[in-house]
Amino acid sequence: MRYTALIDGERGAYGIVFPDIEGIAAMGETLDEVILNGAAVLQDYAIEMERDGQELVPPSTLEEVEVPEGCALTSIVLVRSAPDKPSVRLNITLGAGVAEFIDSESKRRGMSRKNYLEWMVRQTAQVGG
Repeated sequence: MRYTALIDGERGAYGIVFPDIEGIAAMGETLDEVILNGAAVLQDYAIEMERDGQELVPPSTLEEVEVPEGCALTSIVLVRSAPDKPSVRLNITLGAGVAEFIDSESKRRGMSRKNYLEWMVRQTAQVGG
């Protein structure tokens, strides 16, 4: 599922809210960070709703959302992890250049390799990659 989201703010202080889900919001210093944090709170929302036996609010389409002045409209894919399932270990071989890129980007973003790769998968899913 793809949830519409509104981003506002300026460099160093961005916020993201989900018009369909009251009370869900996140902050970030960069656009990348606010989107990543938004995806995390969206996932937390889904986990809590499922634990409480409640249905997820269905997402609106981009066309249905009214965009206030000064806000940017985007969508965040709800990538659901299964908290009752353990992590899966993957052994992969990557080109040296790709591995160096992963290392430099994860360091630049203050993320572990694992978190960076999971984030990149979510980003790719958001753009329909």
